[in-house]
Amino acid sequence: MNETADSITSYKAKTAHPAPARFIRFFDEVGIADVPLVGGKNASLGEMYRELTAKGILVPNGFAVTAEAYRYALDRAGAWTALKAALDGLNPSDVDDLAKRAARARDVVYGAPTPPDLEAEIRGALAQLTEEYGADLTVAVRSSATAEDLPNASFAGQHDTYLNVRGAAAVLDAVRHCFASLFTDRAIRYRIDNGFDHFKVFNSVGVMKMARSDLAASGVIFTIDTESGFEDVVFITGAYGLGENVVQGAVDPDEFYVFKPTYRQGKRAVLKRALGAKKIRMVFSDRGRATTRNLPTDVKDQERFCISDEEALTLAGQAMVIEEHYSAKAGAHRPMDIEWAKDGVDGQLYIVQARPETVASRRDRNIAEIYTVTKHGAVRIEGRAVGAKIASGKARVIEHVSALSTFVPGEILVADTTSPDWGTVMKSAAAIVTNRGGRTCHAAIVARELGIPAIVGTDAATRVISTGDLISVSCAEGDVGKVYEGGIEFEVERVNLSTLTKPATHVMMNVGNPDSAFTLAALPNDGVGLARMEFVIADSIKAHPMALVHPERLDAHERAEIARLTVNYASPSEFFVKRLSEGVGAIAAAFYPKPVVVRMSDFKSNEYASLLGGGVFEAFEANPMIGFRGASRYAHPAYRDGFALECAAMKRVRDEMGFVNVKLMIPFCRRIDEAEKVLSLMRELGLERGKNWLEIYVMCEIPNNVLLVDQFSKRFDGFSIGSNDLTQLTLGVDRDSEIVAFDFDERDEGVKEIIRLAVEGAKRNGRHCGICGQAPSDYPEIAEFLVGLGIDSISLNPDSVLQTTKRIVELEKRLGRTPRKTV
Repeated sequence: MNETADSITSYKAKTAHPAPARFIRFFDEVGIADVPLVGGKNASLGEMYRELTAKGILVPNGFAVTAEAYRYALDRAGAWTALKAALDGLNPSDVDDLAKRAARARDVVYGAPTPPDLEAEIRGALAQLTEEYGADLTVAVRSSATAEDLPNASFAGQHDTYLNVRGAAAVLDAVRHCFASLFTDRAIRYRIDNGFDHFKVFNSVGVMKMARSDLAASGVIFTIDTESGFEDVVFITGAYGLGENVVQGAVDPDEFYVFKPTYRQGKRAVLKRALGAKKIRMVFSDRGRATTRNLPTDVKDQERFCISDEEALTLAGQAMVIEEHYSAKAGAHRPMDIEWAKDGVDGQLYIVQARPETVASRRDRNIAEIYTVTKHGAVRIEGRAVGAKIASGKARVIEHVSALSTFVPGEILVADTTSPDWGTVMKSAAAIVTNRGGRTCHAAIVARELGIPAIVGTDAATRVISTGDLISVSCAEGDVGKVYEGGIEFEVERVNLSTLTKPATHVMMNVGNPDSAFTLAALPNDGVGLARMEFVIADSIKAHPMALVHPERLDAHERAEIARLTVNYASPSEFFVKRLSEGVGAIAAAFYPKPVVVRMSDFKSNEYASLLGGGVFEAFEANPMIGFRGASRYAHPAYRDGFALECAAMKRVRDEMGFVNVKLMIPFCRRIDEAEKVLSLMRELGLERGKNWLEIYVMCEIPNNVLLVDQFSKRFDGFSIGSNDLTQLTLGVDRDSEIVAFDFDERDEGVKEIIRLAVEGAKRNGRHCGICGQAPSDYPEIAEFLVGLGIDSISLNPDSVLQTTKRIVELEKRLGRTPRKTV
């Protein structure tokens, strides 16, 4: 931070302006109120340069060629009549007519000579910038329209930018090209679609020090989750080289999430991350101004993140400062869309653009729209989901821009990637599927604006899908989007959350998938009653914990696979701890500061054996359902080292990441002395009950937990009834056996009686008692039975939360209980 501050001070000290210019404004002369003069991009750059450099935001210095200069150049050339004639009678739905007229308009603007006095001012400003940065200065020349980067219209990617421009002649030519880019096909169509008059929007041009990200990395930051609208995270994407590949979706970028509340508390930890393929990197060619080319990324670079955790956290902190500043200016929360670049020469992280986010932040968070897939075909391909919706239609594979005219409205657009020139076709698509791109690429941004589902970064969509195929695109099943063969059946439930009432009984959720947590958190809830650790282990880690502690016991193939999985980590053990803590942390963040009850691993031995390397560490059991599982594993020599990793991950979640809302829960704890051994070991491993507000619950799923409820109450802070196991052990029915499945019924009077004893026993001892099994989700009468007992909380599957909540409210009214308040 000191090095950055020194650099900022140095840059500012060198900035001194000569006599006032008519057509030039340096960044420290403009702010966000100057959009009519210098356009949205330049106004924002000036605002940050002038107001935020003292707070650690490093913006490359530069100047704006004003919108008045654009008007002046066209006035002097007498170009307005020809320009209006070029667009008179335009049919924006006719792609060919639009292209011809747009080209004619650009020729008119570019053909307007730069007046001598304007040229002199640009040359003078560039000389001043060169004096500041040195003779080797190259600049970025960027369009900044007066209707750009507004809270209700971004115009992202509509106008031209020229990079690494050297010398006054090249800068002057780039300025004229930027002026002309006000009339690209995509910009014309965007203005028409958003109700802007072509001749009331003007182009300013920014000329700023080039941040040499071609030698390092660059990307995009959102101060909101772009899919769910969850506002408490900073979402960072990045790839090697110039940022155009990230913005246009030509590359699958790395992703980082940082949680704002705990960051502000001083907890510096990445919440979760995803490694992108980053197969190409954009660099400058040697053939002249602004010429770029893509080169293959070295395999070793592909396998590691393009920036360090420390750099990701620095960017997150800067994004939060920017968001807070713009929110204060607006008098309301203002999520931001920010571009960053790491300079490979000086190593600095620069902010090169910031504008209001215009899609996720404008959604009505009070309206919940829940899609549930009920029937589908085989999965054809998967990628990153954009927009939690579903669409079906015939596929249209577009391999070149020349084929866009073949697209039929209502088809599903399948392409390698998209660009702003494709806007007209994308607007009429039912859905979009691309080979390349991340969730901040052009296709993703446009899909969100249009409200259609998109799946990006599939890698092979154009190879496995053919034009005419009937396919279905589902983005309603978490972060992973799925393209199914054929049609799809689904249900949609729309609920106005502002009209719902919270019952006195706490309604919590069962959540296993961290990727869906931000979306699920929007449902009315009192936290998470069951966060399943096994889901994270199976989906994100994939290896047996003991195999990561003792890889020497594996065969050569398994050791090689472990090495591949853990390549970005100091050790296989660190890989487990960080991956598990980030998975659990994402769930904890989504529901923060509400309680999130995390159950320690509850795989059965056959399930552990299916993990990578698991066969070496697991013995065969005839009935693993009542075998070596839960608490019995934790202190046992056969798994103690694995449990130590679990505890290290949970300690990291609470202590380093700051999620003290996480409570821990021990499953399948058969006996009192087993409970004491596990608690003693957890204390030894840094998870001491009562320290740092840690509460430890026990699953109440064995009849002995109920019979000895008074003694278990002395060891644990609460109980969570696991109705599935409690039912099978009460009735003596193996719930995995199809032969006796008919005997498995949570509504049996004996099962209800043992549940009653459990609830009353917990209450008698002043302990929390909830239920997290399947029964309340499946059977309304069980939910009503539990409410009648006065259970503290009911944890439900997400798809049954709304209906069951309404049912509980009605039941409590009949029982004379007072609900809490509107959600």
